[in-house]
Amino acid sequence: MEANNTEDSTMEKQAELTRLIEQFSNQDGVQSTAIPSLHFVRSSVTTVPIYQVHKPALCIVAQGRKVVMLAEESYHYGTSDYLVVSVDLPISGQVIQASAKAPYLCLRLDFDPHQVLDLIKESNFSTSPVGDSRRGLYVSQTNLTLLDAVVRLVRLLEKPQDVPVLAPLVIREILYRILQGNQGESLKQLVMTGSHSNRIAEVIQRIKQDYDNPLRIEELAKLANMSASSLHRHFKEVTAMSPLQYQKQLRLQEARHLLLSESVDAADVGFQVGYESPSQFSREYARLFGLPPISDIKRLRMDQDQPTI
Repeated sequence: MEANNTEDSTMEKQAELTRLIEQFSNQDGVQSTAIPSLHFVRSSVTTVPIYQVHKPALCIVAQGRKVVMLAEESYHYGTSDYLVVSVDLPISGQVIQASAKAPYLCLRLDFDPHQVLDLIKESNFSTSPVGDSRRGLYVSQTNLTLLDAVVRLVRLLEKPQDVPVLAPLVIREILYRILQGNQGESLKQLVMTGSHSNRIAEVIQRIKQDYDNPLRIEELAKLANMSASSLHRHFKEVTAMSPLQYQKQLRLQEARHLLLSESVDAADVGFQVGYESPSQFSREYARLFGLPPISDIKRLRMDQDQPTI
């Protein structure tokens, strides 16, 4: 009986979350809210893969389904799941279930890893000894306590005067619930100073900062206090790709952004993001996005209203 009550309560919270997101999302795309770190995503159609470098965030689908690709790995999630991205990762996301009558509705709550670290320090969370690195993205099953906190956060939008005082408290509770989840250890390891995952997070920030410069593995290994082989192993554990593959994703996604937002020559953009050979740039661009730069941008400009994650 208790299990049935919990299931019923979860479904009620899910229905309320759907109603609230619909209330504050009256058109397709990404909607900002009065809570700076909270965004809603709506799509009344299924989409092609949308590429981006995803920053640390919690994503909860209220209606519909999505698949996220990280390198060669796929992560499906829908109304009974939540997705956590704990470090900057180049991914693609595709809405695979949506319609005009039942649009895809998603909540995205951005967070700073320092918020999580402060919470760990102030709480009685046990932490595992520093061991192998953990993946910087995972999907887990939504539970009633997390869903309840998320609904209370969204409800605050109906009383904007309460947002400055109450929103930070509810966000802390949401992060606390994530840490309590069955994959919370992955998030802990990525923010704990000195852990392998945390050192890889520092390397990721360096690669992002210098993405258009040649990759110097020895310098990155020194930054992480690891050997070159250890750096490669732990980097792939966190990101599902090598440092060079990660840098390539950053370069190509930035090139696509520049081509879409400016009237620039494809070869010039290739040089801007760090490629020395226009042919190599065009070849690797087409391998990732399916078409050479100019053809891809023409296709994108015909359909610029696609939502992002």
